[in-house]
Amino acid sequence: MYTAVPLAAIYLRLSREEAKTLGESQSITNQRSICRQYCEDNNITVVKEYVDDGYSGSNFIRPDFQKMLQHIDAGLINTVITKDLSRLGRDMQESSYYAEKFFPDHDVHYRAIFDHFDSESENPMAPFQFAMNDVYIRECSRKIKAVIYQKRRNGEYCACPPFGYMRNPNDSTSIVPDPKTAPIVQYIFELAVNGKSAHYIANRLTDEGYITPLKYRVLFRDNFCDRGAARATDKWNHTTIKRILQNAVYLGHTILGKTKKVSLKSKKKNVIPESEWSITHNTHQPLVTQEQFNTAMHHLGMNTKNWSKYDNVRKSIFNGIIFCEKCGSALCSAGSVYKGEREKYWYLTCQNIPKRSTNHCEHGARVKYSDLVEIVKSELNYFISLSKEDIDEIIKTANNNQSDIYRDSKDNIESINQRLSDIERIIVKLYNDNSNGLITDEQLGNMLTSFSKESESLKERAAKLSSQNIDSNEKADSYKAFFALIQKYNHIDELTPEIVRTFIERIEVGEKILPDGYKVASHNIPFRQNIRITYRFIGNIGKDERSFNQDDSPTKIA
Repeated sequence: MYTAVPLAAIYLRLSREEAKTLGESQSITNQRSICRQYCEDNNITVVKEYVDDGYSGSNFIRPDFQKMLQHIDAGLINTVITKDLSRLGRDMQESSYYAEKFFPDHDVHYRAIFDHFDSESENPMAPFQFAMNDVYIRECSRKIKAVIYQKRRNGEYCACPPFGYMRNPNDSTSIVPDPKTAPIVQYIFELAVNGKSAHYIANRLTDEGYITPLKYRVLFRDNFCDRGAARATDKWNHTTIKRILQNAVYLGHTILGKTKKVSLKSKKKNVIPESEWSITHNTHQPLVTQEQFNTAMHHLGMNTKNWSKYDNVRKSIFNGIIFCEKCGSALCSAGSVYKGEREKYWYLTCQNIPKRSTNHCEHGARVKYSDLVEIVKSELNYFISLSKEDIDEIIKTANNNQSDIYRDSKDNIESINQRLSDIERIIVKLYNDNSNGLITDEQLGNMLTSFSKESESLKERAAKLSSQNIDSNEKADSYKAFFALIQKYNHIDELTPEIVRTFIERIEVGEKILPDGYKVASHNIPFRQNIRITYRFIGNIGKDERSFNQDDSPTKIA
């Protein structure tokens, strides 16, 4: 039972997005004025104000809201007032839980003024009101994603500037080198180009007193809470160094969409495959050259010990870019020496093949090193040999394929958006039917769950289709960049690490596919094998499957 004297808490909330779109009508000042006037008119004593300014209503992990719950548990508050239900929160399930269960269970009288919600009274429209607030955050999320997608297509930098850059003072959609931190990034690449390891670079930067990226953000750029600021340190980490050296943003390219939230109401993010990233080339001033970047990548991860002086160590030119198609693990050198012959028995093998491996790979890849060298060299020389007419035809075909993908995905996206609109109308009708007694609460809940799942699935499908809509001109420019680079060569006689890293981003090797009836590969048994080569700028072109005859000479299947 509620106590005779109301001891009220006024709860005020405003997200950054609402501040921009809704303006003064939802401001903290406006909410405070309305709530205090209501309490004065109804003889309610206000003992405390709780304000979460700049916090989304999509979740309830807000500092002042959590503090209010603690005071409720301590018996200091028996009444909570908000301007409307959306100020409490916009998540349908959690808002309903607090308004209709948590507050009554804790003898707290909750009132939402503008929505005429009173936890002591019947509230027949409450399910509809909670649902509409939930629809609002979903619609905001959809609009924000659409804006971000369009900005990505335009090459605008719609993310936190990476270490070494800052927002352009004259154009907030672009970034420029930060005079305070750009020299640090360039120094990191200089050390990496000279063969220094990530551990060495991290220790050296720490010893020389260079500011770390997180501490720089805390002190000079971003607003951190006390908990976040406490993580800042003066000690550089080798993982931070690796991330900087692997980030192509320092080449002047905008790279976005590396991660994606699991769902609208989850903070967990999944890593997106590199093939689905949003990449726009030459959007800002680079801090390093392509040659510096390639050389740094070559040295990255290599032991600081100079193994090149040891003749008995096999030195693969594919280190860091070759992986097992099945498990994604790196391929490392393996093999033996027989009668002084080393090259003939040199293989690149999935490091998870041994059964003692923690993540044992049943179908791990294994490819002969000399075969792979010949495959890559042959393909690069093929590209070199192409005439201008051949290159123009390849670019034209790529553009036509991209245009087909764009048209198909555009039609599908329009169909998906139409279905999403239909679902929103159906949900509104369901709540009306429930209010009129035409369907039960259980039926309403089951149907809402079903439509919610369908809606999330459709939105994921639309996002995936949108990521395919790469502008045809951008595709053509990428192909032109690749062929302009390769035409600097007349012919490649010897494949070097520098050449490999100039033209190739990744190689994936599949397991050997033996003829029917054979379970074990041997020298005189022909086999097939997938070897997928992803080139810089143009990705993978052609087919991946190759056949190997009895003398192990590879032939690409046309």
